[in-house]
Parts: sequence; structure tokens; C-alpha cells
Amino acid sequence: MSTAGGVVKAFERGAAMECESLQIFVKSPNQWRAKPLAEADVAAFREQHAANGLPVVAHAAYLINLASPKEDVLAASLTGLADELDRCDALGLAGLVVHPGGHLGSGVEAGIESIARSIDAIMAAREQGSTTLLLENTAGQGTSLGGRFEELGAVLRLLDQPDRVGVCLDTCHAYSSGYDLVSPDGYEAMLAEFDAAIGLAKLRCLHINDSKHPLGSHKDRHESIGEGLIGADAFARIITDARLATLPMILETPVGDDDLGHARDMERLRSLRA
Repeated sequence: MSTAGGVVKAFERGAAMECESLQIFVKSPNQWRAKPLAEADVAAFREQHAANGLPVVAHAAYLINLASPKEDVLAASLTGLADELDRCDALGLAGLVVHPGGHLGSGVEAGIESIARSIDAIMAAREQGSTTLLLENTAGQGTSLGGRFEELGAVLRLLDQPDRVGVCLDTCHAYSSGYDLVSPDGYEAMLAEFDAAIGLAKLRCLHINDSKHPLGSHKDRHESIGEGLIGADAFARIITDARLATLPMILETPVGDDDLGHARDMERLRSLRA
């Protein structure tokens, strides 16, 4: 949901589509710097959040790379992520979703170590922070880490405070990285692999996106629900899975030329749940 005009506006826009959960940005996703949140906006957001009780998560800036071997990029990433967690704390958000990052040639093991140590440094400096950091699985493109559940599990096992970190599962990313969640057996196999590598208790939210590209393509291109290669049957299975019933499920599908894509996808999901 857009926060144009103030973060509290996200609730009004979400209500227009009868949203049951929301995701927002707490600053521009494509810039390092942003002006502080206005105290009045924070107070209005907290008041509305308490009134409607919707689960709300934020998505961190795309520039953040906790696995970067470049000192300047890593330093900016730590500062930027800490700032976003502070903003989320101020708003009372449950979670902040972040892409783990790419090792840029330094290697998988070095990248995983960098992600874990980066998170440790951020958390050690903010002992009173309440927002859970949520590592998002990726499509496994290029040197990006998190395409395999084992990589996310390895990060979690290295953390000094693992209880403060969870995982966000993106369906498009999982499919593109090679998890065949389309068939019933493939879906169960994916969840079994997630549980073995990470633990289902660590799953705190889902991004519900269809995929423009085929299984194992390692291409991160989202498609509208039922119009991509994952298909409506798979999403019906996901949104009616009792194991996932309490988790926020977020759409990141194309809005279309008429900006009504999310509304159409919400209606499709409701029809699948009926």
C-alpha cells in the first residue's frame, strides 16, 4: 500500500480493497536517505493500527546488501537497515522484510557469514528493538543468496540472537529458484524442505505472487494471480492451508495500466478461498 500523504493513508487504501494485512515502505525503497517520520504521522498510524488490528509489515530498501564485500556498500546497508528498523519500531510494525543480498563473487560461505555478522551488529546496537527482521527468499539470480532454504537456515544458525529474525516466503521467488510448488506433492515437498532447513515456526509472512518465468529460471518477475506459470490452483492451496492461516499474505503483483491489478488479484484470491 502506498503511504503517499502520510503513512496512515495505507489503512484507508487497504480498507478500500478489504485488505486483511498490509505491507508498506517506511522510506523510499530506492534511496539511502529519507527525512524522519513526522511525530503526528507516527501517532496517527499507531492510533489507526490499534483500532483496526491489521497485521502490518514493511519492506526494506532494495539497495541494502548485507552480503556485499564492498566496505562502503556494506556500511551503508547496515546504517540503512538500522534506520528502517527504528522507523518500524516507531510505528509498531511486526516485521521488516529484507532481501539478504548478493556476495558479488566473494562466495556463498563468505556471503552467508557477512549477512549473519551484519545482523548481529545491528541487533546488538538496538537491544530494545521490537520489530522482527524477516529474511526473504530470493529467485537465486546471479550471486544473490537465499534462493535455497539451506542458505537462509545457515544464516539463522550463525546469529547471536536468532529469536529476533524470521523468514518471509515469496512464492514467485521459490518457484523461480526451483521449488515446484504447483503440484500438491511439490507444494508439500517445498514446505518439508523449508521446515527441515529453517523451521516452519520461523515463517512469519508470505508474498503471494505468480511468476512470469518458468520453474528454476532464476528470474524475479511477478505476475498477476492465476495469469502466470504457478497458476490459480496452487494459490488456492496456499491460502486455504491451515498451517499458514494466521500469517500475513501480501500481494506484490503488477498493478497494470489502470492501477487496479491489486484489486483484481484480491478478488481472485477471495474466489479461490470460497
